[in-house]
Amino acid sequence: MRFLPGTEADRREVLHRIGASSVEELFAEVPPEGRVQGLLRLPPALSEPELLAHLGDLAARTTGTAEYCCFLGAGVYDHYIPAVVPALVGRTEFLTAYTPYQAEISQGLLQSIYEYQTLVCQLTGMDAANASMYDGATALAEAAIMAGAATRRNRFLLPRTIHPYFQHVVATYLAPLPYELVQIPQASDGGVDREALERELDERVAAVLFQHPNFYGCLEDARELCDAAHRVGALAIAAVDPISLGLLTPPGEYGADIVVAEGQSLGNSLSFGGPLLGLMACRSRLLRNLPGRLVGATTDRDGRVSFCLTLQAREQHIRREKASSNICTNQALNALAATVYLCTLGKQGLRRVAELCLQKAHYAHSRLQADAGFTPIFSRPFFKEFALKAPEPVASLNERLRAAGILGGLDLGRLSPELEGATLLCVTERRTREQIDTMVAVAAGDTERS
Repeated sequence: MRFLPGTEADRREVLHRIGASSVEELFAEVPPEGRVQGLLRLPPALSEPELLAHLGDLAARTTGTAEYCCFLGAGVYDHYIPAVVPALVGRTEFLTAYTPYQAEISQGLLQSIYEYQTLVCQLTGMDAANASMYDGATALAEAAIMAGAATRRNRFLLPRTIHPYFQHVVATYLAPLPYELVQIPQASDGGVDREALERELDERVAAVLFQHPNFYGCLEDARELCDAAHRVGALAIAAVDPISLGLLTPPGEYGADIVVAEGQSLGNSLSFGGPLLGLMACRSRLLRNLPGRLVGATTDRDGRVSFCLTLQAREQHIRREKASSNICTNQALNALAATVYLCTLGKQGLRRVAELCLQKAHYAHSRLQADAGFTPIFSRPFFKEFALKAPEPVASLNERLRAAGILGGLDLGRLSPELEGATLLCVTERRTREQIDTMVAVAAGDTERS
């Protein structure tokens, strides 16, 4: 196989077919100042061994959770991935699959998506789920648009306790649409400001959005938020941490109409920030507004179980002016990893992971206060993340932690001036007691113990 398949003869044939005499004529419409003049400023070519050595040197400069003990969360999380997950996801029939347009030759992939959808419904307590979205942030934005289409209303209440990046994505999605986005402040205890929310609730509101646990790790009064939305005929949209559902009440039981989540923690690696996995599920009455792909199960003419794409609400399958979303694909490989992960752990395994996260996070929370001089900022219960005021600037704290092989928390002062000096720390089931104690010792300046 040739590394450079485009020969000079191939280029002449392409130019002849499109009616251009040369490449220069092909790009004649591009102004000269917009074209590269002369050769690209590149270093001399390397031989293959030299290039591989150079790439290896670059790779060695990059460090991650294999080299550092991670207490950083804020959206993507360092959970343990059972060996069976990459073993199955790495099989060539999954790695080479792209999009399941032709159901007659994609039954295996369609089945895996169907099983993923089923697991998402079981996890969230909802009636239907789609084949996945790009990530949790886009899933939340799509849920808002979905609510607007379903209610024919135009106001959305967006609390500041939702992940800031999620907020930005929602605002970007809604900006060109005839919708009004109302930001709801956070209360001093770290939850949604209920009084501010009540003042904005009226018959124009399409949906109340909230995150539970929220960006600061605090647990919201989810049932009360759903009830408040329903009192004015609005929908309740919950963004959740799927690991937390091993312990917390599923959204379907506290009244959420649409549920979204960032599913990276379900068997997907950090991967330096992506690709991620957007979970999305809803009540059956909203099924026809659910964007993206949906896989259904049926039987063929011989009575065998078979799978097919169904109820497409996306622009590739229906008239574009009627589409509520332009999502045109799904994160099939990431969704498969989540499927294998959930099947491997089972109900009890997921509950155990959630319990370990809860217990270890609370242990670290108490030790940092008792031994390192940290002070709590919020009074609400939390799951695996928590915000504390550090006894020194967070930047210098994280520098000392990094020197000890530890990734510290997120500097919240970078996101909000009123949280200057606060750090958002995360403790998952991967962290051992020894690692937590070491982190506390470094934070306390105990050089002997660290």
